[in-house]
Amino acid sequence: MDFESVAEVTRMLRTLKLHTVCEGARCPNISECFARSTATFMILGDVCTRNCSFCAIPQSKPLPPDPDEPRHVAEAAGQMALRHVVVTSVTRDDLPDGGAMQFAFTIEEIKKRLPSATIEVLIPDLKGSQASINVIIDAKPHIINHNMETVPSVFNRVRPMGNYAASLSLLKYVKSQNPAVITKSGIMVGLGETPDEVEHVMDDLRRCGCDVMTIGQYLPPSSNHALLREYITPEQFESYKTIALGKGFLYVASSPYVRSSYNAAEDMELIKKQL
Repeated sequence: MDFESVAEVTRMLRTLKLHTVCEGARCPNISECFARSTATFMILGDVCTRNCSFCAIPQSKPLPPDPDEPRHVAEAAGQMALRHVVVTSVTRDDLPDGGAMQFAFTIEEIKKRLPSATIEVLIPDLKGSQASINVIIDAKPHIINHNMETVPSVFNRVRPMGNYAASLSLLKYVKSQNPAVITKSGIMVGLGETPDEVEHVMDDLRRCGCDVMTIGQYLPPSSNHALLREYITPEQFESYKTIALGKGFLYVASSPYVRSSYNAAEDMELIKKQL
């Protein structure tokens, strides 16, 4: 199916009762991505059980997982002829497995519909449950992404219900269980961090075996969200990229409009060349 407008992509998503993080998080790249018939699917509903101060997704009591959602994601990915499918979710602390099985079911359905596509999942911390993380690892996505979001000094203000050390442990555990999987993480800058602190996150990620890093400019979704402290210059973003590559990352995306899944398909092609 050829999509000729952003509205057509939106209609297709609504018909299949699907959500995207592009819409939920008010991503500044949404028009560009939808116009190119690409999107990051957001499973497990459109409300979150956490209250991260950078995120526009509302916090509320979520509905039970939709059993048809995995199949609908695969159907949408097929209609969009995606060669690289990115799936994320809201955080579901109300579910015993944090939503891990819904991720696994979605990966399985995508593989049935698009056997040649690569699959990237951007997962929450699953409350550190190794059993839940194993469910996703065993589903064999090509990339497992978990974002740090920011540096330690800002972390509690930005992710008050998260834990910096636990997020690092998740990435380290994934790599220890399946060294072949590509691990990925990202941060936002402009929240009051220093360049030295950004380098500290890079070092922490590399010690966990993280392969890919993304760095983008934080833009507050509204005046009620975390305060923007600084616009980072393009030169600084380029410097971060150079430093990160020097530390051994397989691939680094660093620029103002970079988001965790922005240009993910193109990035995947570049990552493959490094393997």
